[in-house]
Amino acid sequence: MRITEKLMVKDQLVSFEVFPPKTDSAFDSIEWSVRELAAFNPDFMSVTYGAGGGTSQYTTKIASLIKNRLDTTALAHLTCASTPKDKIDSILNTLKENHIDNILAMRGDIPKDFVKPEGEYYTYASDLVSKIKDYGYFDIGGACYPECHPECNSLEKDIDHLKIKVDCGVDFLITQLFYDNELFYSFLDKVRNKGIIAPVFAGIMPITNIKQIDRIIGLSGTKLPKEVSDFLEKYKDNPEDLEKAGLDFATKQINDLLYNGVNGIHIYTMNKPYVARTVLKGIDR
Repeated sequence: MRITEKLMVKDQLVSFEVFPPKTDSAFDSIEWSVRELAAFNPDFMSVTYGAGGGTSQYTTKIASLIKNRLDTTALAHLTCASTPKDKIDSILNTLKENHIDNILAMRGDIPKDFVKPEGEYYTYASDLVSKIKDYGYFDIGGACYPECHPECNSLEKDIDHLKIKVDCGVDFLITQLFYDNELFYSFLDKVRNKGIIAPVFAGIMPITNIKQIDRIIGLSGTKLPKEVSDFLEKYKDNPEDLEKAGLDFATKQINDLLYNGVNGIHIYTMNKPYVARTVLKGIDR
């Protein structure tokens, strides 16, 4: 089922993100995690593409497993910064052949020391969205950034770029992770005032360890509310209590978002079924 069709019958969706294996030898363990997560009956599951397209060959394989064997709506990520136009065409054909009818279209990041294959490329996510829209068949998702894209110098300018992307054919949006709901609500007001009416799903990554949050802050610059900073400091030498506090905070954060009418929650599970199970137990659906 298309994600837009799900939104016609449910006011709020809850979904998961998973990432594919990097090697064939890791496929079985990832498949086990995906099966466990699908058993929680999410409204859809998204499958990442990998920086530089490094795991792209497994994205369709995992998305097909989700859609065709686990009977769960699948959303395949697709990035254009490191994927030539002719390969984009091939991927679209393969996704369609596998009955995967939802794509999250992004520019993507290019890893350090990545050697770009020869060929023509789409420059921006909006270019990729236009390509997929012209192709037809797919519902198209886009990424958005409540705290501004790291490469943009102002949120207002970033929202201008977002409007261009949405106008090219985006059906729904999924946010970068955030921990301060007030920042999200402010962002959503600005987006609506700009005339962007596409549904927005809040991206939530439960905190489970110190290394994880240090990496997130380093990559995205996301701001931490005092409540989060306090429990990170309090439990920095107690991994079990820190994980419990992180999962409790995620549950509280999600319930606040649902209470305030968010279109959906997209949980970055890191392929950990217990994270999804713990959070789902505590949210009001």
